[in-house]
Amino acid sequence: MAKEKNPATEPTVASNEFDTHTKQQQDLSAGIVSRRSFLAAGAGMAAVGCESLGSAQTRIAGAEAAASKRRATAPKAPYDTLREYVAALEAHDLVLRFDRVNQDEYEATAIVYALIDKYGWYEAPAVLIENVKQNGQWIKGPIIINHMGHWETECIMFGLEPVKGDSRASYRKALDYTRDMLVDGQIPLIPPVEVSNDQALCKQVIDTGDDIDLTQFAFIQSNPADGGRYVNTGSVFTTDPELGINYGTYRCQMRGPKILGVNPEPNQTGWRMLMAAKERGEEYAPVSIAVGQDPAVWTTSGSKIAPRGFGKKINAVDELAVAGGLRGKAIEMVKSETNDIMVPAHCEMVIEGRVPLNEPGLPEGPFGEMYGYLGPQKPENFWMEITAITYRKDPWVMNQFTGATRGYVTAPISSIFNESFARMIPGLIEINQVVDTTGWGIARIKKTKPGQGLKVGKQIASIIPLFKVMVVVDEDVDPLNWYEVGLAMGARMTPASSTTVIKGRGMPLDPSTTDRGASSSKLVIDATRQWPEEGGPEEYPELNRALLEEQAPESFDRVEDKWGDVIATWGKRDYV
Repeated sequence: MAKEKNPATEPTVASNEFDTHTKQQQDLSAGIVSRRSFLAAGAGMAAVGCESLGSAQTRIAGAEAAASKRRATAPKAPYDTLREYVAALEAHDLVLRFDRVNQDEYEATAIVYALIDKYGWYEAPAVLIENVKQNGQWIKGPIIINHMGHWETECIMFGLEPVKGDSRASYRKALDYTRDMLVDGQIPLIPPVEVSNDQALCKQVIDTGDDIDLTQFAFIQSNPADGGRYVNTGSVFTTDPELGINYGTYRCQMRGPKILGVNPEPNQTGWRMLMAAKERGEEYAPVSIAVGQDPAVWTTSGSKIAPRGFGKKINAVDELAVAGGLRGKAIEMVKSETNDIMVPAHCEMVIEGRVPLNEPGLPEGPFGEMYGYLGPQKPENFWMEITAITYRKDPWVMNQFTGATRGYVTAPISSIFNESFARMIPGLIEINQVVDTTGWGIARIKKTKPGQGLKVGKQIASIIPLFKVMVVVDEDVDPLNWYEVGLAMGARMTPASSTTVIKGRGMPLDPSTTDRGASSSKLVIDATRQWPEEGGPEEYPELNRALLEEQAPESFDRVEDKWGDVIATWGKRDYV
């Protein structure tokens, strides 16, 4: 039966934490609007097409002062809850609200694609949908989408102020911060602490028995061709006698009020734990799924931050201690109601259950995959009987539009990769896993000898399954900047001698593979300046911009002094 627990001491965010901008956002929610127009409405800006420069500057300064005040009063990192984190995003004008969205007509999906089309993966705002129509019923949300999409979230997660107007600089600021955080190349550990049920926000309501109905919550079907509605942002907790607790983000297809699919891919840690339990002859495996996690738990859940290792051997790691170290504060945990698994106490919801290990699996999918293509239907997959759902009053849920938006902040895992690979590969400066074009990897090196570019590219591509096209660039090329990378490929590589194809471990979800999980062919491109020993010219010409910066460095300061305000103001000329 359902029972309400601790009406509850809420965290530091008051119940009206999202009142800022609410009316303006509701006025805009009937259609899809540009983030810039949304900002203008939220700050009370008028159209500036006919304004004088001085008037526009005064208005912009006033809007910036108001924004600064909102940020000063917003929740601060480390965030204990998803709601605190989203409030911080809203204080940075990175949340776009919609009131009633009909997902039977796939309006939420179209909203996300429209925002990505206009702003790209790294500049699109988070989306908050208050109410959603699914399977003919209006369901109260909210649903949070793309909550770690914008590059500024890399800073906000750690309480850093983003670099205004420069998303790449914001990302590099977070990279510097997370690199300094590492100890021996890894996130330092802060073990979790246990709290009582009365202190746990996720225990405000407890549904058991006949009161269990997963369909009442705002989980949606993301794409028309998907197999159904999914819980696709849950942290799935599993246990193993040797490896301890594991949690990972695995999509879970809803099969009814009390049945939920559980989909770790083969060889992922959760899959190994379930298979090991089955081989031990166990009848059931306990599972608890945390939904609506704080940003540190979420990022650890979806990435390789925890040093589990790769290949056949994996390590026993306290991933919750990694999440605590990531945010610099212990994660508070509470025991599940119907099993012994400890879960984050302040997540929005916990779905508890058991996976039958001796019964036939259920079909799963199809599902829109990370590559942006529809994945195949699986004929048989793990599933769980739901034994309890515990949650905050009016719980928030997240939805990940896989293959359409960024999933989590990447500075922590990038810092770990850069540190670990730099120790193995002389001359390596950094690696960029390009999230908006899955399959591409870019490495920047300090080139000191001929053949180094291809050698480094082959080493990295052979280790990282995701990298099917591996590009290596010189140290003067920013691997976060597609323009600079493309320019280097067009002007520095010689296709006949600076490219090669190798064999390596590929990604099972790659839609081009005929044998999911088998080895893959990989293209390695040396886009560094080709030395004479590599068939390049005796003298390589300099870049025009580099020569400008070298021979007329004062030109940039002169332009900033004379016309900096004009240049900056032009970017804020949108109309409401």
